[in-house]
Amino acid sequence: MGEGGGFQLGTVGALSLSVVSSVSIVICNKALMSSLGFIFATTLTSWHLLVTFCSLHVALLMKLFEHKPFDRKAVMGFGVLNGISIGLLNLSLGFNSVGFYQMTKLAIIPCTVFLETVFLAKKFSRSIQLSLTILLLGVGIATVTDLQLNLLGSVLSLLAVVTTCIAQIMTNTIQKKFKVSSTQLLYQSAPYQALTLFVSGPFLDGLLTNQNVFAFNYTPQVLIFIVLSCLISVSVNFSTFLVIGKTSPVTYQVLGHLKTCLVLAFGYVLLHDPFSWRNIFGILVAIVGMVFYSYFCTTEGQQKAREASSNVLQISQVKDVESDPLIRDETGAGINDDGAAQTAQVWSSNKDLHA
Repeated sequence: MGEGGGFQLGTVGALSLSVVSSVSIVICNKALMSSLGFIFATTLTSWHLLVTFCSLHVALLMKLFEHKPFDRKAVMGFGVLNGISIGLLNLSLGFNSVGFYQMTKLAIIPCTVFLETVFLAKKFSRSIQLSLTILLLGVGIATVTDLQLNLLGSVLSLLAVVTTCIAQIMTNTIQKKFKVSSTQLLYQSAPYQALTLFVSGPFLDGLLTNQNVFAFNYTPQVLIFIVLSCLISVSVNFSTFLVIGKTSPVTYQVLGHLKTCLVLAFGYVLLHDPFSWRNIFGILVAIVGMVFYSYFCTTEGQQKAREASSNVLQISQVKDVESDPLIRDETGAGINDDGAAQTAQVWSSNKDLHA
């Protein structure tokens, strides 16, 4: 009971941390990019990961977690793939309309479900599939406006969806396969992610913005927001790995759409962004889908736990029967003496009563 409660508490904490930190960094980055004109998203992400690694290294020196090295090739491939997926998502946004980019983000959930079903033999119930459909419909209504298609943008979006899905599935499977925590995985993979984006970031940002990140006018206000963004990113990156490790890539994407709805609401309240009844209706539909998803995940998880507990109990009882010499004598020794048989039955009855 204690372990289950601890897991539930840890999961709720991870989800809450992910929501709060993600919404905070979106608001911070929106002020940095929209108000202060710093529009170099890929380069900024590389700085986020570099600060995250440095923060975790300090935590390691303070012995707040244990360093656990494992397969270097797996870590390197995972880190580079994560960096590539971030770059492709930024390129997808740059070469597509905002509406098509939102459709790209919506496609991540069905793609993840497909990949986990085909390659990991994971099963999703009809109830889960229905709740995800309602969620995606609501987010689509709230966020998707114009849909302008072009070949290059479509190819970039497809590559972004596939790499993002694989990277998030690997985040979950690597933690389970090598028995490492989210902190240990993030600490070892962050340098490869940061290096990938640090090398490609200025080029990609220059391609998308026609500006040079190194020629930008870094005023004190810009520097303050960059530092604040990097500090918040430590919590964002940590909670991302924590949520995927404790739940699943699909749950993390569902949480991501909750963040989108919250960002829309905060943008309206704090930044006075334009808001319509379509946005409100879409958010409400999405919330219904999230509630259904949470309910079905919880009930199915409890059912699996009961079944697992029942199976363990049955196996334990079978082992007790096989290892009890009195029962073996009673059933297989061929006792012909009535007194001896009765004695064995009395001992067996006493054993049952004590159990």
